Amino acid sequence: MWPIKKAARPRTVGLLGGSFNPAHGGHRAISLRAREALGLDEVWWLVSPGNPLKPAAGMAPLPARVASARPQARRAPIRVTAIERDLGTRYTVDTLAALRRRYPRIRFIWLMGEDNLAQFHQWKHWRAIARTLPIAVIARPHYNKAAHGSPAMAWFRRFVRPASQRKSWTTWRLPALVLLRFRPDPRSATLLRQTAPHWHRTHAHAAAPRDGVTHRLILS
Repeated sequence: MWPIKKAARPRTVGLLGGSFNPAHGGHRAISLRAREALGLDEVWWLVSPGNPLKPAAGMAPLPARVASARPQARRAPIRVTAIERDLGTRYTVDTLAALRRRYPRIRFIWLMGEDNLAQFHQWKHWRAIARTLPIAVIARPHYNKAAHGSPAMAWFRRFVRPASQRKSWTTWRLPALVLLRFRPDPRSATLLRQTAPHWHRTHAHAAAPRDGVTHRLILS
């Protein structure tokens, strides 16, 4: 008799969304720590074409933000993508639904910092997001009090999973949230912009970057 082949294990991917304006070493550090903590195959950086909660003023062009992220992701299991532009989505709840339809064999988990948890209740259909994917919240300096006192966390509190269960996230019943604590990383895009407000000009005449997921050139 021929041996029965085991079904291939679904690939596991953490989704870290943001403006990446610009990307920096802190993004890389938390991505690699989250990957190890959760047992992920890789992390996708979803570089947003335009964050509805952030002003357009001061936002660098999408190709420049993607270009800033690619060196930070080099030689790491991190894919830099602007797939929301191709999906035609602007809000996270719509992006997640579209990604699940496009990649049904991938198990996704949403990654976000405590700063995002503090204002998560302002996101469109945020409870629907929580019922779509498990969420891993990464501690950030100075945001603990605001995050844990937020309206979203008041709702999430009964759905929090112990950190000791973090690697079994693919089996969790949703909603589910786990808090991850790593050594604090003070780096931020805000501080980088204050130091170099015209950082994106270094990418103005560079070749168009290629999307790490769709493999298309990002022209605008």
